[in-house]
Amino acid sequence: MKKPELGTLCIHAGYTPGNGEPRQMPLIQSTTFKYDSSDAMGRLFDLEDSGYFYTRLQNPTNDMVAARLTALEGGVAGMLTSSGQAANLFACHNICQAGDHMISTAAIYGGTFNLFAASFAKMGIEVTFVDQNASDEELHAAFRPNTKLLFGETLTNPGVQVLDIRRMARIAHEHGVPLIVDNTFPTPINCRPFEFGADIVTHSTTKYLDGHGTTVGGAIIDSGNFDWDAHASKFPGLTSPDPTYHGLVFTKAFGKAAYITKATVVLMRDLGAIQAPQNAFYLGLGIQTLNVRMKFINNSALEVAKYLQSVPELKWIHYPGLENDSYHTLAAEYMPGGCSGVMALALEGGRDFANKFMDSLKLITIETHVDDCHSCILHPASHTHRQLNEKQLAEAGVDPDLMRLSIGLEDPKDIIADIEQALQAAREFLA
Repeated sequence: MKKPELGTLCIHAGYTPGNGEPRQMPLIQSTTFKYDSSDAMGRLFDLEDSGYFYTRLQNPTNDMVAARLTALEGGVAGMLTSSGQAANLFACHNICQAGDHMISTAAIYGGTFNLFAASFAKMGIEVTFVDQNASDEELHAAFRPNTKLLFGETLTNPGVQVLDIRRMARIAHEHGVPLIVDNTFPTPINCRPFEFGADIVTHSTTKYLDGHGTTVGGAIIDSGNFDWDAHASKFPGLTSPDPTYHGLVFTKAFGKAAYITKATVVLMRDLGAIQAPQNAFYLGLGIQTLNVRMKFINNSALEVAKYLQSVPELKWIHYPGLENDSYHTLAAEYMPGGCSGVMALALEGGRDFANKFMDSLKLITIETHVDDCHSCILHPASHTHRQLNEKQLAEAGVDPDLMRLSIGLEDPKDIIADIEQALQAAREFLA
């Protein structure tokens, strides 16, 4: 049988029921697991056998959903975390420690920016933020002998810029470090970063993967392509004996699964940011419709973006699906099937006009969330990026006027009608 298409993987990957077993992926809502002998349990703790003993580290439902995501991304191993923020923390901290340095593109989600700029600094990990559109020479200059990774977002939040994945991967690999990318906005339906050279992918599964705004979670997927042993001195946590596991060397014991295994048995063991099995169960259900949802949302968002171009008050709009967008060429390369449902825009008339416009929306709701079946909007400088100062906002590509609009599963004609009536209300308010 040929390799299944993505839509088929959304439904079948990660779980194949046997005769008389549940058709749907089962929810294993148990904290612990029973064994017949002390020796059997001990072998699990020594990583000599595979299995489950405590849900703080691993759970069968979580692993089945992680396997589904791994198949969709084309990776070798994956894990679920309690949030997208935890996923980015684990993904980087798994190979960084106090005294290390990492590089991140600046135009990223405000919460991730704060994680890197503030919390990582307290952990002794220094982060340099770079413009993802800087020249190769400028990017190369940011690397140091103790640099351990390069991080970026495939489609930035909230600026909707497209990352040149091939270029970033090439530059990272020239310095012997992996490229880690957050693929939350496109999802693997629209973009599969491993095919362009990325090494590790993270997700906030809270967004399109769940798709219904019901469960907070994150995920990390490893391509298995980065050769840790070839750069052993940079990554001692993976390539040298771990004293907490009797001198086990992860790359020797687990091969291509070394990175995810270490993140599970060390970081999850010690930090415990596991996704609740019930959340994983809901996530598995959400992924089943991911393929059809994303195709509908891609089309609806493009229709709404084209309409917005005709609005007299439109100051600017960023949506890579538009042919005149500065990132359209990159989007065509990395996201040929569509650019998801998020766009950034600004309106003439200042903050008062924008606030009245947002407050007058009836179908589209003002909320912190993004990427689910409900269309929503927010003003990042006032909301998600509120903690950043003006300089940091500029570095993150967040214009003070920027509004982030996320298109859901409503009929695009109704979304456009809601925008039209809200614009009219704002016009009358300021008349």
